[in-house]
Amino acid sequence: MNYTSIIKKFEKLYLKEPRVFRAPGRINLIGEHTDYNDGLVLPAAIDREIVYALAPNGTDTCRVYAMDLGEEDEINLNQIKVSEKRWNNYLIGVVAVLENRGIKIGGFDCVFSGNIPIGGGLSSSAALECGLGVGLNELFDLKLDQREIAFIAQQAEHEYAGVLCGIMDQFASMFGKENHVFRLDCRSLEIDYFPFKLDDLKIILFDTGVSHQLASSEYNKRRAECEQGVSFLQKNGHDDVSSLRDVSQEKLLRYKDELDATVLKRCLYVIEENNRVVLACKKLEEKDFEGFGALMYASHNGLSQEYEVSCTELDFLVDYTKDKENVLGARMMGGGFGGCTINLVKEEGIEEFIKKIESAYLKETGFQLKTFVTEIKEGAGKVPS
Repeated sequence: MNYTSIIKKFEKLYLKEPRVFRAPGRINLIGEHTDYNDGLVLPAAIDREIVYALAPNGTDTCRVYAMDLGEEDEINLNQIKVSEKRWNNYLIGVVAVLENRGIKIGGFDCVFSGNIPIGGGLSSSAALECGLGVGLNELFDLKLDQREIAFIAQQAEHEYAGVLCGIMDQFASMFGKENHVFRLDCRSLEIDYFPFKLDDLKIILFDTGVSHQLASSEYNKRRAECEQGVSFLQKNGHDDVSSLRDVSQEKLLRYKDELDATVLKRCLYVIEENNRVVLACKKLEEKDFEGFGALMYASHNGLSQEYEVSCTELDFLVDYTKDKENVLGARMMGGGFGGCTINLVKEEGIEEFIKKIESAYLKETGFQLKTFVTEIKEGAGKVPS
């Protein structure tokens, strides 16, 4: 990211010097759609980010400028309401949640820019929310810790973006550690870091370039189906079950003839995926990256067949890699119905592999494949001046 251009734009608009903050997007190696089921996930922060230039302005108005869109808007602290500009509702959400919690801030001036692909499943929205949260925390000395900022960002996503996301995206943006992935227990919020520095392997993201309109509504529908499974078990005497985290495959399958077939599939996937995260961490400890890659493929199969959140473009990209010697693993990543696949690829011959998959994807779909070789970086914070 070019921090200088953001600072210069801020100084031109507001005639003062800003403080600069950043929040990264994230990848998730394995553990998809488990976070809102109190499950396990294995994310990391990456070298794609949202950058904020911020300064207080001594008024009750927040002036915000989206540099990449060339659009500006305002937030009136005395009358916070949804904006017609969709991008600003993520910022409004953070401000509103702070206000509703009795955490007072003043007016501020803001310029932000980013290089996280929108709709690519890299959690640009969480980075938007967390970046502003980190900046306002320092700007107004709010004394919030990282977890509090993450939960404020999540609440903003729920109430102002209408997506009932789990906590993974915000925690990944806040708690990322360079050259490490971390296993997050979404129930206890316990974090365990695992080294993930690969000298001869690269993490490649292939962005399908499609974002099917089903994504948000189907995301909320999947959450409701999982809750339906939990409710069924509770009504059948399992008082110890508060989420799918409490359910074994054996326990669920006792009711395979009574549970709604679709609900059964959804719940089975979540249970299996939690088990895959545990196994994946063991593979990392053993430095068995081929075994890790096999679990990525199994994850995609579950997401496509049982959870049914994939699409033809994602399936094509994953299937294409399966007979390629330099690819250890691949799967769809994020909410689904478009966005990215994440791929663990040997560095040798990587350029030739990228050319071939780009050509094959163009021929198959008519879309130009966007490719990102990504690195694991630190979580959100202030940019040193």
